[in-house]
Amino acid sequence: MTVAVPPRSLSPSRASDFMQCPLLYRFRVIDKLPEKPSEAATRGTLVHAVLERLFDAPAAERTAPRARSLVPGQWDRLRESRPEVVELFADDPEGERLARWLGEAEQLVERWFSLEDPTRLEPAERELFVEAELDSGLRLRGIIDRVDVAPSGEVRIVDYKTGKAPRPEYAEGALFQMKFYALVVWRLKNVVPRRLQLVYLGSGDVLTYDPVVADLERVERKLHALWDAIQLATETGNWRPRPTKLCGWCDHQAVCPEFGGTPPPYPLQIGPPESGGREQGRMGPD
Repeated sequence: MTVAVPPRSLSPSRASDFMQCPLLYRFRVIDKLPEKPSEAATRGTLVHAVLERLFDAPAAERTAPRARSLVPGQWDRLRESRPEVVELFADDPEGERLARWLGEAEQLVERWFSLEDPTRLEPAERELFVEAELDSGLRLRGIIDRVDVAPSGEVRIVDYKTGKAPRPEYAEGALFQMKFYALVVWRLKNVVPRRLQLVYLGSGDVLTYDPVVADLERVERKLHALWDAIQLATETGNWRPRPTKLCGWCDHQAVCPEFGGTPPPYPLQIGPPESGGREQGRMGPD
């Protein structure tokens, strides 16, 4: 049985969870309720693995056929490391749906070659885990898909998305994750990344943004406010649901008050933490 612990750090995904719905954040971070794997998310994991592994090959061999050929092997590795994904195709005895799904992954991988040329890229880092502690004690962490460093020292942070690019009015939300990473890199290395780049394989779009210090300072203030709200909810046990159209994809409707459910008993003691305020940010991972 998993022992509940207070949240101890913040990642882009968990920050987005809280902004979307505080109760969803609680279910994932504190209650750690299980969630079923989805075809879309698992395909994204598979495509990311293929694009990461492709750079193991010499530049001249980073071709679309080679990338497609990596898909079956990376799928085998994914099933070994995360056996639960096998459930996705438990009702597919003939393997037709699996074959179609793998074909879709191959198409996403191939589309990447129309957006970037891997024969001209030599990433400084791939799947880079980053973590930084701010002066307040708040610990930020995450995994960056790719970091490119130019001979001049300029840094580009790249993230692959297997979905479609958002409409312009939603672009700021999409860039939040990238600005989060840029903030961590800035605080770790005192270098503001020259460019943030989102590569949307689902629609064949590339979204770029060139941050400045003022951008990252705004993100830092936003994260501090967000963390204060998370700390308050942790101490009081008051995690409010925030219904949106995204509720239709949530795995936790059965225990959500918005759908007539009752959340599990709150597993943490209600009351102010001994260390108080932002000091909780000095603890370990979320």
